[in-house]
Amino acid sequence: MKHIIILGDGMADLPVERLGGKTLLQYAHKPMMDKLAREGRCGRLITVPEGFPPGSEVANTAILGYDLNKVYEGRGPLEAASIGYEMQPDDFAIRCNIITLEEGKIITHNGGNLETDDARVLIDYLNETLAKPINEREGCQRVTFICGIQYRHLLIIKGGNKNIICNPPHDHPNEEWQPLLVQAEEQEHDEGARLSASQTASLLNELILKSQELLAKHPYNLAKAAKGERQANSIWPWSGGYRPSMQTLMEQFPQIKSGSVISAVDLIQGIGKYAGLKIIKVPGATGLANTNYEGKAKAAIEAMKSDNFIFVHVEATDEAGHDGDLELKLRAISYLDQRLIKPIVEAAEASDEKVCIAVLPDHLTPVELRVHVGEPVPFLIWYSGIQADDVQTYDEVSCVSGSYGLLRLREFMEAFMAAGD
Repeated sequence: MKHIIILGDGMADLPVERLGGKTLLQYAHKPMMDKLAREGRCGRLITVPEGFPPGSEVANTAILGYDLNKVYEGRGPLEAASIGYEMQPDDFAIRCNIITLEEGKIITHNGGNLETDDARVLIDYLNETLAKPINEREGCQRVTFICGIQYRHLLIIKGGNKNIICNPPHDHPNEEWQPLLVQAEEQEHDEGARLSASQTASLLNELILKSQELLAKHPYNLAKAAKGERQANSIWPWSGGYRPSMQTLMEQFPQIKSGSVISAVDLIQGIGKYAGLKIIKVPGATGLANTNYEGKAKAAIEAMKSDNFIFVHVEATDEAGHDGDLELKLRAISYLDQRLIKPIVEAAEASDEKVCIAVLPDHLTPVELRVHVGEPVPFLIWYSGIQADDVQTYDEVSCVSGSYGLLRLREFMEAFMAAGD
C-alpha cells in the first residue's frame, strides 16, 4: 500500500455571505474531491494543539504525527533545514519576511508578491549594510541574513534567545506595525551563554527599524515608488527557535519505507527533511495560484514508483486567503482539484499496487479574515475498495457527519497509515 497526502494550505474557510452563506469548499468547482469523498471516508481533524499558534509550521508537523510539545522550535529552524543551512548549537534561527509598510501599517506580509531574484538582491544588500555593521560592533559574526524563496527568508543570530514574543505579519494585515514589535517574555529564562530575551528582542527591533531606512533607499524600492507600486520596505522576523530533535517518519510508522515531499515552500521542505523525506523541487512551483500544478502531479506520480509515502503541499489557497481574494481562492481550489488531484487519482486507479490518498488543509485561512484560524479541518481518505460512508461532497459541513468523526493530531496519521490494512 502506498500513501499520498495532498494538502491545500489554508483551503478551508468560513461561510461567506457573498456565496449565499456557503464556504468556499461548498461553492467551488471540485468534482474530483467530491468523488473521493463520495467513494471514501471523511471526518474532521484538530490540527493545532492547545496553546500553539494556528500556523502552518504547527499544523503540518502535527498532521504528520509529531507531538508539538516535544519537537516544536518555530519556523526558523525548519526553513534553515530546507535552505541547507546546518544549524550550530548556539544558533537562533528565525523566519524573516520582507513585507510592505504604508502609513504606519502592515499592508502585505509578502512585500508586494516579491520575486526571489529581486529578494536575493535585497538580502545581499541587508547583509552588507545592516548585518555587517552590527557584526563589526559586536566583534563577532552575530547576525546573518539568508535568502529563501520570494518574501520568505531566514535570519540567524548567534547566541539569540527564543523566549521572545513575535507577531506573524500575515496575522495583522492593515494594523499599525509599531505595537507589534518584538517583546521579551515576562519571565526571563536562563539560557547560559546566550543573550537574554530582552537583548534579543532589542536587537531584532533595531534590525527592523534600520531595515526600513535602508530598504527605502534601495533602487528596487525607488523604482517601485516611482510607479506607484507596493514596496518591499521592511524586514519582519517571527517564529524563531533552536535546532529541533525529531524522529523520522520511518522511525514512527513502520509502514513507511521511503518517502518524498513536494512543495514550493521552504517551511514544508524543512519539515520534510527532518521527517526523513526526500525533497522534490518542481520547476515553476511558485507557492501562488500560478504554480505548476501539473508538474507537481507528475512528480508525485513518478515518486510513487520508488516511494510508499508522498506528501504533496500546495500553498496557493493560503496566499489567496491572506490576500482576501475570494475569486482567486475559488480558482486555486478548482486548479488543485482538476490539475493536481485528478491526474494523481487517475494514476492511482491505473496502478497495479493499491494507493491510499488523503486530502485536507492544514488550517483555515478565511478570505474575509485574512488570517489563520485553528478550527478543525475537513479531511477525506480514499483508496480503491474502501467502504464508503454517507458523505457525498467534500467540505467543512459535510465532513462533520463522516465516519471518522473528530480526530485529534496524531490520530489522523494513525488512521491514514492503517487504512487498507
